[in-house]
Amino acid sequence: MADDTTQRTMLSAGPTRPAPRSACLVVIHGEGLGRRVDVEDAPVLIGRSQDADLCIAHKSVSREHCRVWRDGDAYRVMDLGATNPIHVNDARIDEGVLIDGDHVTIGESILKFISQTSVEARYHEEIYQLATHDPLSDLSNRRHFAELADKEIARAVRHGRALALCIIDVDLFKPVNDRYGHIEGDAVLRRLAAVIRSHVRDDDVAARIGGEEFAVLLCECDIEAAATFAERLRQAVAATRFHPGGDPQQITVSIGIATLAPGRASRSSLMAAADAALYRAKNEGRNLVRVED
Repeated sequence: MADDTTQRTMLSAGPTRPAPRSACLVVIHGEGLGRRVDVEDAPVLIGRSQDADLCIAHKSVSREHCRVWRDGDAYRVMDLGATNPIHVNDARIDEGVLIDGDHVTIGESILKFISQTSVEARYHEEIYQLATHDPLSDLSNRRHFAELADKEIARAVRHGRALALCIIDVDLFKPVNDRYGHIEGDAVLRRLAAVIRSHVRDDDVAARIGGEEFAVLLCECDIEAAATFAERLRQAVAATRFHPGGDPQQITVSIGIATLAPGRASRSSLMAAADAALYRAKNEGRNLVRVED
């Protein structure tokens, strides 16, 4: 008699090829390792400037090093007069066509060009998501938030635009973890992250930056608009019913807000001011929004 555990090999026509996606450039060596930029309809600027679409903050890279753009069905790259000229597959060029798999040398970094039809495109996209997103909340992780915040702060300072930072902390979260366990605590954080995600705009940056601490960077948003956003978010969280261990329970958050100001034009100073406002919200009773002094 045939062994019941024996399985027949399944007939297959081969792997399903993924649908075409945007072409992209991925840093595979040097400063910025793992960073990725999609090449869609708008030209992509690569350089050391915080205004670049792909910022490679290394002294071997010019502020505006090169530009990559789509030209019909082809993709082209052009050197912008960089101190260290670009090389494609070790050949120096001023302008040329990029082909799937080409290596573009920019200063001391090497980028790989992946066309929209390459099976590698989805692989690199998933690797990028793993490297930049927090798996529990599906928001940006702390490292990626730091990179995006530095870029947005530099851009806001350069162009004189408003920018606000909200730091959000779950009130009395430790008792939830102690009573129901970390699995139920994680479920609470996932649901809270979904509430945050439903309130931010596409241009905003939302991240989980600690255990039960979140941050939202509000681009082109002054203090009044930021306070309105934070109060609306606080009320939404308080109105959401969480069920750790099957028990209905209200979860609240405290929120501290800070904006760019003279002497407060870096990520560290902005976060310190928002942290101070958050500390006041906690001290004054929790489930509150407080703005920097």
